[in-house]
Order: sequence, then structure tokens, then C-alpha cells
Amino acid sequence: MTSRTSGPAGSRAAGSGAAVRRALLGAPGDPRWARPGLWGVLALAAVLHLWALGRNGHANGYYSAAILSGTQSWKAFFFGALDAGSFITVDKPPLALWVMGLPARIFGFGTWSMLLPQALAGVAAVGVVHSAVRRALPGPPGHAAGLLAALVMALTPITVAINRDNNPDTVLVLLLVLAGWFCQEAVRTGRTRTLVVSAALVGLAFNTKMLQAYLVLPAFAPVYLAMAPGSVPRRLGRLLAAGVALVVSSAWWMAIVDLWPASDRPYIGGSTDNSVWDLVIGYNGLGRVFGGGGGRGGGGGGFGGEPGAGRLFNDIMAGQISWLLPFAAAALAAGLILAGRHRLRGTRVALLLWGGWLAVHYVVFSFSSGTFHPYYSTAMAPAVAALTGLGGVLLWRAYQESRAWAWALPTGVAVTGAWAFTVLRRTPDFVPWLAWAVAAVAAAAAAGLLLARLGRRLRRRVAAVALLAGLAAGLAGPAAYALTPLGSSVNGTNPTAGPAGAAGMRGPGGFPGGFPGGFPGGGQAGGRGVLPGGLPADLPEGLPGGPGTGLPDGYRRDGQQGPPAGTRGGPGGAVDRELTEYLTDNRGSATWLVAVGSAQSASSVILSTGLPVIAMGGFTGSDPAMTVDRLKDLVSSGRLKYLLPGGDRGGPGGPGPGPGGGGGGGSEVTAWAQANCTAVAPSEYGGAEGGQTLYRCG
Repeated sequence: MTSRTSGPAGSRAAGSGAAVRRALLGAPGDPRWARPGLWGVLALAAVLHLWALGRNGHANGYYSAAILSGTQSWKAFFFGALDAGSFITVDKPPLALWVMGLPARIFGFGTWSMLLPQALAGVAAVGVVHSAVRRALPGPPGHAAGLLAALVMALTPITVAINRDNNPDTVLVLLLVLAGWFCQEAVRTGRTRTLVVSAALVGLAFNTKMLQAYLVLPAFAPVYLAMAPGSVPRRLGRLLAAGVALVVSSAWWMAIVDLWPASDRPYIGGSTDNSVWDLVIGYNGLGRVFGGGGGRGGGGGGFGGEPGAGRLFNDIMAGQISWLLPFAAAALAAGLILAGRHRLRGTRVALLLWGGWLAVHYVVFSFSSGTFHPYYSTAMAPAVAALTGLGGVLLWRAYQESRAWAWALPTGVAVTGAWAFTVLRRTPDFVPWLAWAVAAVAAAAAAGLLLARLGRRLRRRVAAVALLAGLAAGLAGPAAYALTPLGSSVNGTNPTAGPAGAAGMRGPGGFPGGFPGGFPGGGQAGGRGVLPGGLPADLPEGLPGGPGTGLPDGYRRDGQQGPPAGTRGGPGGAVDRELTEYLTDNRGSATWLVAVGSAQSASSVILSTGLPVIAMGGFTGSDPAMTVDRLKDLVSSGRLKYLLPGGDRGGPGGPGPGPGGGGGGGSEVTAWAQANCTAVAPSEYGGAEGGQTLYRCG
């Protein structure tokens, strides 16, 4: 007698089991290796993003302070204010802060609650790239292309570094990759709603990093207009609907903030006139591309090298993003020809979309004269990965089917290996054998591919082995660089991967040891460097806090204990241990603990005490946020008692443009404090004579 499950319960159980099998092993028609391979790549990405994540402390303390402040005040949360008193915002829109801030509100502020969403977003981006590429090429070749693209994305060094940090670029990339997925589907299906979703996602990305999100639009819109089904008027109509969605999803937060009474909201950090529009067009827009404004958009050469066509291949950038750039460009050109010959319309759409993405980013990033950090290039990683996956599989198919194309894949392998050798030899002390091994394996792989076309026996096996060897040679360099961030704490202000000196930073770099075979345990990711003007690249960003508190163990938000020794702010009003203890003991009922010159100083104190601190000059120290009238109001109302001006020097914390002199409050603010407040003798808090003057007002 046999028994069988029947009825609704049995059907549900069978359906659940089929769903689990599909999730783990893929659809019935998929290659048996496809889904396990994807899970393996996602697991690799998770390890790269999560390993020893807790050692990163507050990462970029500027954003960490804003996240902590958002857990204390919903107003600060909505506006993205640096301090819980909502005096000034950070210089970016707040969506990425919300992604990290919500878990911090639920589970308590700490390294894991803040950085785990970033790491998971990075893993999710790998999965979305896989899905987009797999859908662009039918059958098993699509699965192979998707798997290769996901592997390239996971092993991109700068992407690993930034996904272990709390800068907004991780959320930006995930939103843009999702937008690319929906745009690709919109071209395939012609559905308006799919295109509208793509546009809305770009708008959300705008609320993460403003105009950088729009760099994908010159690729998305023309591809849709040229390749989507339907007549040209219908396509234009759908694009118009998507444009409306883009405007609404981009502008809603900006409109609310700019319509909000300025007296009842924070000053917009990074702007010259306290408006989000000025921040969009200036500091986070044209200032990034064309430079100018001193600290408000200039100095790009100090981070990513001099502008020019070779910037992404220089000593600073090459190890972060360039490993597969030559192959991706060649694969794009060859892939468009091969996809046309095989009538693979969906593949051509994907190649054009991701190729346009890469081309626009390459031009803007290469020639921008404003501030350019190496980690901006993580936005290129999805395009490089997609083109490598699609183009590589198409070249492999052409290699097998056509003698006329038999040279293309071996040449690509050889060029990739030669470039990897060049990049690795720029830092000869970093795994010194690796460059020679890559060169030898790449040369052998290219030769094996060429020889396999000459004979008949064992041709397929020899070619397959040579292909795998070429793949290993092409990914060995980026994989070695991608491992280095796991060995040390992240440099929150300028996260990079690779050995010390590989990203153009000088001074002590990295922490040796930590990986077998000579892999350094941290290199550039945790090193010190020098910013333009001689300022240290790792300006202090607060001290690691106790689990879930955001404060050092044993310290309370009521300020009854000061931070440990060594806490110092950046330029524009340094705050050391003795001074912080004095301020917390004498704060009284004031809203803010103290007003300092710049956000670098303020964020350090906010993180070490959990108390609001005013950054009068914002991130650069040159924002005209504090005026004499504003200072009078704060003092007379009892909301501010102590003032530590940035002084009268130039640069951060010094005088700048705008009312009151600008930076750090400006010379007029300092003059008012000197005339109306009492200078606190350094002996009262154990400070040294001759330093910056602390003023007690009111």
C-alpha cells in the first residue's frame, strides 16, 4: 500500500519544495552549475564585504556623526544633519544615511548596525548585475556570462573597499544597477511602468549623491529610444512619462527642504546660500567637473591624479578599477559585431546600455577638474563587469565557430595579462611573485588558445583549459588587491584597496602580515596619507564605541565623563580630551556642547560624547553657516554657551566667502566673540597656552 500527500496542504508543501529547489539549484532547464556557481560568487562577495567588518569603527566619522545624530532626533534624521541639534547638514542628500540610520535606530548605533547595510547592498549589487547579464544572452551562454560578470563585480578592488565603508557610493551603485536592470527590461518588453521604475530608481540615486546619479541617463535614454519596441512617438511618450517620474523622485526632498522656513531647519552644508539647489549645481555638480572654489570643489589632482585620458590608468587609479578596462572596451566593440551577426537583439541592447554607462563615466571621471576620489570609480564596476561577461562569452563562441575570429580571444587574454603585469610591477614588494605568475599564465593561455585552433585532437579540452587559465590570470591581480581591505581598518575618508603607496598616498601605509603567501594585511585601506595643503588624510573621526551605543564603553550621553585621551578634531577648532571634559562638565542646559570651526572637529566630539556640536563652517570649514546674528540668537536663547572659532587663517576653519567671513564662522564671528564673550583661560581645563581660544558666551 502506498501513501501520497493530497489536498491543498500537500500542494502547498510540494510547491514550497519546488521553490526551494529552484532557488538552490535553478530552473529545470538551467545548467546544473549555474545556480550553485551564483551562490558561490555571492558567498565570496559576502566574505569580502563582511570579514572583520567590526574593526572599521566609525569608518568615515563625518557620516557616522550624522547617523548617530539621526538616532537622537527625527528632524536631524530627515534633513541629514551632522548634529542632533540640526544646525547644519552633511554635504550630501540623506538617503544613504537613512539606509544606515534606520538599523541604528532599531538595534542601537554601532559599527555593525551602520556598516552591515552597506555590505549587504554591495552583495545585492553583485546579484543584480548577474541577473541583468544572464537575461541579455539566451541559454547556457547567458548563465556563463552572468556568472563571469558577477565574479568580476565581486573582485573589483575599489568596490570591496567602499562597500566596507559608510560613504554613500555603495547605495548609489545598487540603485543605479537596479535602474539599469529595469531599463534593460523596458527595452525588451516596451512596458511603460518598467521604464518609469528605472527612472524613479535613478531619482532615488540622485537623493544619494546628486548629479553623479544622472551619468547613466546619456546611456539609458538613447538606447531606449533607438531599441525599444513601438513607434518613435510611443517611445518618446514613454520617455516623457519616465522623465516625470525622474523629476518627482529626484526633487521631492529638495523641494521640501528649500520650501521649509530656513530659520527652522539646518543650514544646507556645502552650499553658499543655504539652498539644496545651490548644493546640486555647485559643490556636488559643476564644481566636481570643472573645479574652482578652492576647497569647495577643487583639488582633484590630490586624490585621483591629474585630469586626462590616462587618469584611470595612473599609479593612483590603476589598481582600483583598470584591470579589465582594456578587455571591456575590446569586448564591447567585438560583442556588438558578433551579436549583430547572430541576431541577438537583447544582447546588443545590453552591450549598448552598459557600454554607454562605461563611456560616460570614463569621460567624466577622467577629465573632471574638481574633487575626484578614487572610490568614485566604483560606479564603473557594474559596466566593466557586464561587458566582460557578455563580451567574453561572445568572443569564446566566435573563437569556437570562426577561424576569422580565432585571434580575438587570445589577444584579449594576452593584453589583459600584460596590463596586470604592468600594474603589479608598480609595487614590486606587494606579492612579488604574482606579477610574473600572471604574465606566464596569461602568455601560456593565449598560446594554448591559438594552438588549440590548429589541431583537431583534444582541441576543445585544450582550449577550455587555456580559457580557465586566462581567466585566472586576468582576475588574480584584482583579487589580490581586493583582499587587502580585509586586513585592516578602513580609511573612512578615502577608502582604497591594494598595497601601501598603490593609491598614490604617502607616509606609513598598511599593516604587514595577515595573509599567507605575502599578501599584506591592509595596505592602503588603513594607511595614512596627505591631502592637498598638507592636511592628514585620516583626520580623526571619533573613537570606536561600545556595542550598540555609539559611545566608548563606560561613557554616558549626559556628559558626566569625557572621552579618552587623544581625541582631537580636525582644522577649524581642535578639541582634545581635557577641553572636552571641561565642556561636558560645564555645558549646563545648552543644546550644543560647543561651536567649532569645521565638521571634522565636530564629528569627532559628537561620536566621543554623543552630544550635539555645531560645525560653523561645515565639512570644508568654509560654509557661511554661522553669522553674527545667528550666533547672537543662539547665545541669548541659552542654546549655545561655548565657542571655539577656527581662527583667522585661510583654508578650513579660516575666513571664506559669504556673510560673516565664511569658514569656521569667519572673522566677524570671531570678532564678536572677542568683544562679547569671556576667553576661558587654558589653565581652567588643563590646556596649553598659545593655542586656540575658547570663549564662554552668556
